[in-house]
Amino acid sequence: MTLSPRAATAVGFCAVLLWASLATLTAASGTMPPFQLLAVTFGIGGLAGAALWLARPKAVSALRQPWPVYLLGIGGLFGYHAAYFIALRNAPVVEAGLINYLWPLLIVLFSALLPGERLKWQHIAGSLLALAGAVLVVTGGRGFAFDPAFVGGYAAALFAAIVWGAYSVASRRLAHVSSDAITGFCLLTALLAMIVHLAIEPTIWPANAAPSWSR
Repeated sequence: MTLSPRAATAVGFCAVLLWASLATLTAASGTMPPFQLLAVTFGIGGLAGAALWLARPKAVSALRQPWPVYLLGIGGLFGYHAAYFIALRNAPVVEAGLINYLWPLLIVLFSALLPGERLKWQHIAGSLLALAGAVLVVTGGRGFAFDPAFVGGYAAALFAAIVWGAYSVASRRLAHVSSDAITGFCLLTALLAMIVHLAIEPTIWPANAAPSWSR
């Protein structure tokens, strides 16, 4: 399906809003364990995608993909969001968020590994300037201190950045795969997250995770 320029711009704007709200909504989810949160959110997303099959029955055929496609799709979605949720549960949101947002810089660096691509100093300089600007905006120019007590959360945030950078670049090699396949990635990510959650985490639902939601 080809979108008009106006529709494509609207979709892109919605994507920016969703990315911008990720940290806020994750923090607002209270103490719900990371893998439970991952299972719930991707379960909702996967089921919403599956519901569209009623209007677009042919979209189901996009689920027939070779295993490397599923490995990349699930690895990227599960790996990134699990690490991201763990980071925000174990480190301050601002610091963890800034480390996580190294992923645009990593995309630039990783892109240089693709056939026919070459890394130039302008790419690195531009990425570093963008990161510095984000730091100034988020911290108001006051800076921040990294507390060693949160090193686990910081490491998870860095891992999330690496995973998303690698996933974004590797996805370019799968441009032929229909976006309808993402529904399958979401459902399997939710299933995998639920298995991990039941194995290692307690179950805490929103009413208990964030009491203010019920007020």
